[in-house]
Amino acid sequence: MTSIIKVNTIQDVGGNNLLISNGSGSITTNNIGGQNTPAFSARLSADQTISNETVTKIDFDEEIFDTDNAYDHSTNQRFTVPSGKAGKYYFSIVVHLNSQGAARLQNCQINFYKNGSQELEQNWSFNSNDIYQAGMSIAGTFDLSVGDYIEGYARMSNASGTPLIEGNNNPDSIFTGYRIIGA
Repeated sequence: MTSIIKVNTIQDVGGNNLLISNGSGSITTNNIGGQNTPAFSARLSADQTISNETVTKIDFDEEIFDTDNAYDHSTNQRFTVPSGKAGKYYFSIVVHLNSQGAARLQNCQINFYKNGSQELEQNWSFNSNDIYQAGMSIAGTFDLSVGDYIEGYARMSNASGTPLIEGNNNPDSIFTGYRIIGA
């Protein structure tokens, strides 16, 4: 003997929707796990020239997606934890650095800044005279409160010339993050 229960909405005792069915087999969940939101991804839309030996904020100015409107791509290029979304977050940055052929890359660094202060750093030093471009990445988890913000920074050194971070989707330099569920 089988039993069938047919409902289109399941609510908690406060009247909040937990599950909603559209009648065609698609279910929308709300606040019952499985949603790593807020989540965002942003890219550098054009090459960004940076000063040699200077830690510079990366202008990830083009949103790919932003579930909670928490990434500011227009002015600050940073993710800010929205109201009610405190918790543990995972972030990653992938950048493509280029010495513009003027000189080899000597040292490269990518940083995460939390609330305006350096929180996590990844450094690379090169001993070869033949490295003019490099793809670099950094990833980390952060315990964040409402209003905390995360930004990406980079520093490059070369013997002469002006280094740049490649953008314009060729290749992508990307900043991504999301809240970790269950941590």
